[in-house]
Amino acid sequence: MSASRALREAVCEANIELFRRGLARFTFGNASAVDREQGLIVIKPSGVAYDKLTPAMMVVTDMQGRVVEGTMRPSSDLPTHAALFRAFKRIGGIVHTHSMFATVFAQARLEIPCLGTTHADYFHGTIPCTKPLTKAEIAKDYELNTGTAIVRRFKGLDPATMPAVLVANHASFCWGPDVTAATDNASYLEEVATMAHHTRTLDPKAKPVAAALLDKHFLRKHGRDAYYGQTK
Repeated sequence: MSASRALREAVCEANIELFRRGLARFTFGNASAVDREQGLIVIKPSGVAYDKLTPAMMVVTDMQGRVVEGTMRPSSDLPTHAALFRAFKRIGGIVHTHSMFATVFAQARLEIPCLGTTHADYFHGTIPCTKPLTKAEIAKDYELNTGTAIVRRFKGLDPATMPAVLVANHASFCWGPDVTAATDNASYLEEVATMAHHTRTLDPKAKPVAAALLDKHFLRKHGRDAYYGQTK
């Protein structure tokens, strides 16, 4: 089994784009993609600066996170990515960043309310936050348990309509049908987190949008009868 060059290039470009957009400073973040047919995950190597990355450096693993191609150590967050790919069957790419305002909410263990239509355009409701990990979950299989906590938080939620999560005291994970979409969702998350922070600073009692307005804005872009944008 071998990951395609196109997938390696897409994952490499997504990681670099995180840095370009200011979503991942230093080496605080990673992006991955999955080849469902072959059962392969392509992910950033651990601790490598974004401006040094090349497609050949990307690490390829199986769905359990075992390296099958590459000479570098994969991102330390690989077990989290793998857990999400296994649980969320329709996603094709994952992005993890420590972008400023999304991370502020995660550190405060606060979910991000949908206070306006910008948020509603991309996320169908409140951005969820996981419960903190226990001491035992931190001590052993920490990254895997992070993925398990996310999956547990999504019981009753649809990853397709809520493509983001905050991990308590940590940061965010976003996903999408491919790694490019996941990168865009990370950008949207940071934008709405920033807006929510400033809105609640101006008015701590600011209320979420009405359900009708939430549905209208989300479904006109993502629903079965979506009409935003051009016909594909």
